[in-house]
Amino acid sequence: MKRSCINAAIRDAETMPAAQVWASPDFGSGDFDRRVLVRLCTRNSTFDTAGERPHAEKLLFSGVGQESPFHVHRMKLEDIILPGGGMLCIGFTPEGADVPRTGEPVPDRVRIDGAEHPACCRVHRPEAGQGITVPRGMQHRCRAEGAPTFAGEVSQCNDDPAANFFLEPLGGFSAIEEDASPYRLLWNEAEA
Repeated sequence: MKRSCINAAIRDAETMPAAQVWASPDFGSGDFDRRVLVRLCTRNSTFDTAGERPHAEKLLFSGVGQESPFHVHRMKLEDIILPGGGMLCIGFTPEGADVPRTGEPVPDRVRIDGAEHPACCRVHRPEAGQGITVPRGMQHRCRAEGAPTFAGEVSQCNDDPAANFFLEPLGGFSAIEEDASPYRLLWNEAEA
């Protein structure tokens, strides 16, 4: 993963109404051109802090043909809202489903604007203005189609290192080849 590629992805994301990028991982794949999701976290609380509302809000940007690989959240329920832009294709698979920490069974249906739909073995393409609820424990992936895609996410607290479990043996960030100065620091660099 090259810094110049990260900088270009962040600049592209900032043409949307986002000010600072929070993360731009290639999920440890080493394939930044195909597997990247630029995220701006605008709010993130914690589960264990008294008085906190345990939710997060993020803005998501993906270029055409880019995807976030299949992954599952054991604790986090998330709604992805599509204000416009390209088509965000969301796929689900029963493979690798994981019982949520709450102990509830993993559903086989998803909700798009409140209406239930079978989840697996199909690609869901919510239209502009619609939202899709991603259940806990269900493997899912997203990719942009047709044009760059901008979406919002409202979910329970976000804790990437402890919350994302990939179907493939992947991680978070690859080593960065520092071929340019950072345009913005990534969230894991800002905390260091």
